[in-house]
Amino acid sequence: MSKQLCVIGLDCVTPELLFGPWLEEMPNIRRVMDGGFSGNMVSTIPPITVPAWMAMMTSNDPGMLGIYGFRNRSSYDYEDVFTVNSTYIKAKTVWNHLSRNRLRSVVMGVPLTYPPKPLAGVLVSSFLTPSKDVTWTHPPELAANLDDYAGGDYIIDVRDFRNERKQETLDQIYAMTDARFKAFRRLLKTQDWDFAMMVEMGPDRLHHAFWRYFDQTHRLYEPGNEFENVVHDYYLHMDKKVGEVLDELPPETSVIVVSDHGAKTMHGAICINEWLIQNGLLTLKEYPDKPTKLKTHMIDWDRTKVWGEGGYYSRIFLNVEGREPNGQIPAAELASFKQELRSKLEGITDENGKNIGTKAYFPEEVYKACNGTPPDMVVYLGNLDWRSAGTVGGGQIHIFENDTGPDDANHAQEGIFIWGGRGKAPAGPTDKISIYDIAPSILDFYGIDKPDEMIGNII
Repeated sequence: MSKQLCVIGLDCVTPELLFGPWLEEMPNIRRVMDGGFSGNMVSTIPPITVPAWMAMMTSNDPGMLGIYGFRNRSSYDYEDVFTVNSTYIKAKTVWNHLSRNRLRSVVMGVPLTYPPKPLAGVLVSSFLTPSKDVTWTHPPELAANLDDYAGGDYIIDVRDFRNERKQETLDQIYAMTDARFKAFRRLLKTQDWDFAMMVEMGPDRLHHAFWRYFDQTHRLYEPGNEFENVVHDYYLHMDKKVGEVLDELPPETSVIVVSDHGAKTMHGAICINEWLIQNGLLTLKEYPDKPTKLKTHMIDWDRTKVWGEGGYYSRIFLNVEGREPNGQIPAAELASFKQELRSKLEGITDENGKNIGTKAYFPEEVYKACNGTPPDMVVYLGNLDWRSAGTVGGGQIHIFENDTGPDDANHAQEGIFIWGGRGKAPAGPTDKISIYDIAPSILDFYGIDKPDEMIGNII
């Protein structure tokens, strides 16, 4: 048997929580840390599940991948968008490289693996799988065993986690987590493998649903509420599940525990399109009399220069002459217009007139390439303390109820990284590890040279 490496991915797990006071109560996380090194993991811009996990596994940034989020523009036509899946990923993943070197992989739940592609080994696709009625595993016949491996129902994802049915959501999160870890352990026992990786979405769903109940800095926190210990207790439960995997592994197995980004309190939302309307940059055919999600057919393109999207961050799109069908910004003025707009966005204030610290990025400044049709700007409202709401109507720029359902947390730029049993000392400091360094370091563990297309360094 060659060297073995097992990666346990925990979506959205946050360094302030995992490496904070609760660490004393997590003996299994400490077990991995004691056998190696750990630090914060600096995520993609923006720090979002899609494309962060795929960026991690290819060492390609979102621009190189041409994947800027769940939904992307196919062209500069206003209506031309697509929802991403694995067929849009052209870069080679870690398991692609391992397959070429005759090494076998077990891959479970890694985002952007649906529909599944062949590999040397087995693959169970991720939370973006539409249902169990499609082909969602490789080989396809593996799917028939997963409910049994999970000890019941293998849950692809929590249904509708942004709701007020908190206990029901919590029960679903625990059931999903337990089922995925159990099925993963079964695959570790029944498959021949050199590399194994799973990603559990439970922490992400938990943070979004329950952050207000434990974080005393959250504006909706109430001392002594019934869910006050939910996040703490889940982290300890997650530690137990990690321990069960560790106990299943051969003693010489190398282990990575990693998240794709962190989480933080959400202060509120900025209605980015309402802000653009009030700044004379966006005009609607008819202004709605109540808050309404902006759709492109509502926009008067002959009088609009800018529009935006809601989400954990905001993507900003410019209506450029000669590029968009009804472009209004002369191409010769584009560079100066963008700089002026960045200054205005970074000047956004809260409801009391205090600057919130927004950061606006140009894709061409932060990505090695800009494949596909990138947004013109990626904007962290309040440096991710505020989310972006896509609604218009009502005249409000600041809102404090999420426009897509109850949600207490936003994503944070830094996640966690732990590597036990690396086999050699790290090449440099490990307090801040880039998400792009992980794939080439995994290949290096197996003695495979870093491919030229990978932008990260070897840890």
